[in-house]
Amino acid sequence: MRQQWFDDARFGMFVHFGAYSVAARHEWVQNYERLTDDEYRPYIDHFDPDRFDALAIARRAKATGMGYVVLTAKHHDGFCLFDSALTDFTSQMVCGRDLVREHVEAARAEGLRVGIYYSVIDWHHPDFTVDWNHPRRDDENASDLNRGRDMARYRDYLHGQVRELLTRYGRIDYLFFDWTYPEARDGWQGKGPQDWDAEALLALCRELQPEMLVNDRLGIPADFVTPEQYQPTSPLVDETGERQIWEACQTLNGSWGYHRDNTDQKSATLLVQMLADSVSMDGNMLLNIGPDGRGAIAPRDGRTLDEIGDWMLLHRDAIIGAGHADLRPPREGVYTRRGDRLYLHLFSWPLGFVHLPDLAGRVSFARLLNDGSWLKTSTSDPDQRAENITPAGEAEGTLTVHLPVRRPDVLVPVIELTLRE
Repeated sequence: MRQQWFDDARFGMFVHFGAYSVAARHEWVQNYERLTDDEYRPYIDHFDPDRFDALAIARRAKATGMGYVVLTAKHHDGFCLFDSALTDFTSQMVCGRDLVREHVEAARAEGLRVGIYYSVIDWHHPDFTVDWNHPRRDDENASDLNRGRDMARYRDYLHGQVRELLTRYGRIDYLFFDWTYPEARDGWQGKGPQDWDAEALLALCRELQPEMLVNDRLGIPADFVTPEQYQPTSPLVDETGERQIWEACQTLNGSWGYHRDNTDQKSATLLVQMLADSVSMDGNMLLNIGPDGRGAIAPRDGRTLDEIGDWMLLHRDAIIGAGHADLRPPREGVYTRRGDRLYLHLFSWPLGFVHLPDLAGRVSFARLLNDGSWLKTSTSDPDQRAENITPAGEAEGTLTVHLPVRRPDVLVPVIELTLRE
């Protein structure tokens, strides 16, 4: 299957980097502050990514336990991090660097899968019509701004840039389009699949990169869906009841691009819980970093990635290649499963025991995954009880795992259970 690598990897890095990183006030700064092109231009002119090191980012992703990296080739502001024959609004023209090429080569060098983000929105392009998402929507003459703009010409540009991305850099494993908003708002129209000619655009992707995965944000079904900034509560299925491939896109602090003054940082423990939760429901997690205005990973982000990497070093088997377990977990955590190994991720540490419904007689060995230490088990079935009786009140068929009082010093303790055939 084309998506087998994606199912196995489970964990990827999103990298939002662009001129908005220089502004350091969120990647939507042009929209939020209603900046004109002239007002936004200083961030373009001073885009100097002297500390952007694609190889160091790829190595950091790998050390964090991630299997793929996705870089923003073009965000909504229209500024391209690649050399394009269709515009001079590019990093190549500003600083003489094709950052997409650097990213692709670095990811390949580290054995990671290559992902590219491309926004179908473009606030800079003269033919992209003003709508309720556009920074110019509140101008006094906003209704006049669309005179002479032609979305057909913009579609040609959009398709042409996607063709460039899919023909100039060798094999691309993953293309993340962003995004479709067909509903009307505040007297303005939105934009839907017809504005991108989504069917033809997806067909172009299939023609040029037949093994590449494409997300759902053209507004038509593709290979997987991308819930953003929230976690599903159960495995996702489509309208026919078939399993749906999905990936939760999450930030470290609520902003995708570098936001210097946003210190609302998620803890590494919470992020690992979110990752385990995603895998427990057959999903992936794409965790974002926003390099600063010079292209470096912010120290606070680096510290979080280091903590997650330390945890993944010991617990990768519970994530990579793992997925949903069709078993009822205890209240303290979630299960992931890989072959005959069942992994219990303990979000809270119980006193002395954890009780696993319906697993009596089904487990041959239990251990803490962080140090491989054996854990005693007992059962509530009267004819299977050993000298250590399971605490009263548990239903028949319950397997009890006996725990040390002291919680292991890891972000999320994991118990590995070997299942009998």
